[in-house]
Amino acid sequence: MDASASLSSNRNSNPNPSRNSNSNPNPNSSASERMSPGHPGYLRMRLALFTAGLATFALLYSTQALLPAISDDLRVQADQASWSVSAATFGLALAVVPLSALSERFGRRAMMTVSLTVAVALALLVPFAPNLGWLIGLRAVQGAALAGIPASAMAYLSEEVHPKALVGAIGLFVAGNSVGGMSGRILTGWVADAWGWRTALAAVGVMALLCAAAFRALLPKARHFTPASVSPRALARTLAGHLSDPLLCRLYAIGALFMTVFGGVYTVIGYRLVAEPFGLSQSLIGSIFLIYLVGTVSSAATGKLVGRLGRRGALYVAVSTTAAGLLLSLLNSIPAVLAGLVLITAGFFAGHAAASSAVSRTAKTGRAQAAALYQASYYIGSSVGGALGALAFHAAGWGGTVAMGLVAVGGAAAITVYATRKARAERRAEAARRELVGVPA
Repeated sequence: MDASASLSSNRNSNPNPSRNSNSNPNPNSSASERMSPGHPGYLRMRLALFTAGLATFALLYSTQALLPAISDDLRVQADQASWSVSAATFGLALAVVPLSALSERFGRRAMMTVSLTVAVALALLVPFAPNLGWLIGLRAVQGAALAGIPASAMAYLSEEVHPKALVGAIGLFVAGNSVGGMSGRILTGWVADAWGWRTALAAVGVMALLCAAAFRALLPKARHFTPASVSPRALARTLAGHLSDPLLCRLYAIGALFMTVFGGVYTVIGYRLVAEPFGLSQSLIGSIFLIYLVGTVSSAATGKLVGRLGRRGALYVAVSTTAAGLLLSLLNSIPAVLAGLVLITAGFFAGHAAASSAVSRTAKTGRAQAAALYQASYYIGSSVGGALGALAFHAAGWGGTVAMGLVAVGGAAAITVYATRKARAERRAEAARRELVGVPA
């Protein structure tokens, strides 16, 4: 199966015993009892996770739009300042698996609440960082604190939401990510122009505090979660089982490669736009992130795209759209750069929503760990993309960043093509077997 066709597979064959160690939903519950449109609490659940996604991305990437201002104030180069972003995403990548394991014991809702609370507290300290080293250190810890939200949210949805409504529910959570990324960057851009980058970071912290309060008030209690003991040996078996699954590994790789492109582009774009021939102000650069609304639409619409084209088709569209946006952004024209960013954003969020929802549907047990591994690979991609994108920009300008992005998106395309051919070969082999034994196709 390929990395997208496999998204819809129920994976009832070849069960892996190591996946049965934890993360099992309540065996007494049924799919019909889970939340779906019209179900009491469904709207509150979607709004709560939307606010959690909003706060997560606003905090995680709070310094990204401010990188030129941070570079000027702290007298550092782009590749050095970019670590204020990469450190946060790397911290999240390292912590997401262990925190997802703790969510098996203490619950998804509790883990998300604690994670968001700690991240907000750190957000109120970050503006007082005296130098780049302190800024990077606090951001790394903040990223680790945020790690409890993504994997726990995916596991919560897979346990509490009816399977037919899962893609749409996850799509709205991802949409909250895009709105958070957009609003955080716009807010920091405008505030930084008037009061500086430190005040801008404080403003994001206050916004996240409001989101955390709304999240806690809105999210329904879990009804289909059964606590499990946290056994390091069982966790290792579960992780090994997921990492030995070629289908899941392809999804992890696709998520990482898409995020490499996205992280590189949005880490560097401010440096390009503040320089000639554009010479934009910090507030205008922040406003560029209104383009994230495109991601909100494309991620929320991914379920329909998958239904119409199939999961492989959705990934092919995402890859093609992202590559076209990278090439278009090479032109020294504001309209062309904006159009390129629109395509990159739409393609990225479509690919991410398709891959992440596939992970939750594919893993029948150990869902939190499966989602955590996806999030780890996804944010490692962000860290690598931000660091490599800044290095490429320092060495070869925007063309270097685009070249790095094209290599990454080419890797995602190659994985999808390989998996498509594998799926076709499996179908031909199955058809031949049926014909041999006289079973109708």
